[in-house]
Amino acid sequence: MTKEEGIRKGIPAPDFDLAKTLDSGQVFHWESLGEGFIGMIGDEPVQLAQQDDQLLVRRGRGELVRRYFALDHPLAEICASLPNDPVMQAAQDYCRGLRIIRQPRWECLATFITSSMKQVAHIRQISWALRARFGSRFPIAGRELFSFPNAERLARTNEKDLRRCALGYRAKNLLATARLVASGKIDLEAFALLPDEELRRQLCALPGVGSKVANCVMLFGYERLCAFPIDVWVERVLREKYFPRRRRITARELRTFAANHFGEHGGYAQQYLFHHARKTTARRRLSPRPR
Repeated sequence: MTKEEGIRKGIPAPDFDLAKTLDSGQVFHWESLGEGFIGMIGDEPVQLAQQDDQLLVRRGRGELVRRYFALDHPLAEICASLPNDPVMQAAQDYCRGLRIIRQPRWECLATFITSSMKQVAHIRQISWALRARFGSRFPIAGRELFSFPNAERLARTNEKDLRRCALGYRAKNLLATARLVASGKIDLEAFALLPDEELRRQLCALPGVGSKVANCVMLFGYERLCAFPIDVWVERVLREKYFPRRRRITARELRTFAANHFGEHGGYAQQYLFHHARKTTARRRLSPRPR
C-alpha cells in the first residue's frame, strides 16, 4: 500500500448508504475490498469505505467523491417530496440512504447502450470487458482497475472486437454512437444546456438509445431528477401496484402517470422502486429480469 493509499480522509456523508448506492443498478464496475470498495470515477482510481455517517477515502480526491455520490443533494427534502402512498413508502424505507450518482456522460451513455435486455450481472461483465480491453490500467490496493474507454478509443475499434466483450448486437450501436461523439457531430457536454424534452429527443436519435436508455442517461448523466426510466421491473411495479384492476395499460399511460404522480424527483422514486423490487420481489417469486 502506498502512503497515499494509507491516508484516510473523512468526508461527512449523512443520509447516505454507500453499499446500497453502489448495488442499485446505476453503475456496474465497483468492487468490494475488505470493508470498503474500489472503483473508478472517470479516470481516477478511488478506494473508500463508510463508517457511520463518514466516508473514509484512502485514495481519491474528496471533492470528486462528494460530487460523484451527490452528497449535496438534500435527500431528506427529496424523500419528503415523494408520494405518500404504501408502495412508495415501502420502497423508500428499504432504500434509505440510496443516492443518485453523478456519472461521467460518455461512460453513462455507453454503459446503458450496452445494457439493453441484459441483467445487472451481465452488464457488469460487459463493463469490465470493455474496460480491460480498451481502457487504461490503474493498480490500486493490490488489484487492477481500468478506466472506461473514451469515445475516441472505441471509435478506432471495430464491431468484431467489440463483440468479443459479449455485446452481441449492441456492438454495432455502441460503435456508431462512439464515432458520432468522437467526430464532434454529437457534443454530449453541449447537451447539458438543452431543456428536458429536447435532451430526450437528441438522445433518442442516437444508435441504440430508446426511451428507457435516454431517461437513464438523463437521470444519471445529466442529473435531470425528474427523469423516470421504465424498465421491466418498474413497469411491473406500476402495473401491479398502481393499476391492479386495469387489464391493459399503454406505455404512454404509464409515462404520463409517472410524471404526474412522482413529480420533480421522479428519478429518485424510480430508483427506489427499481432497487426495492429487484432485491425483494425476486426472492419471493420472480426470476431475474433485465435492467
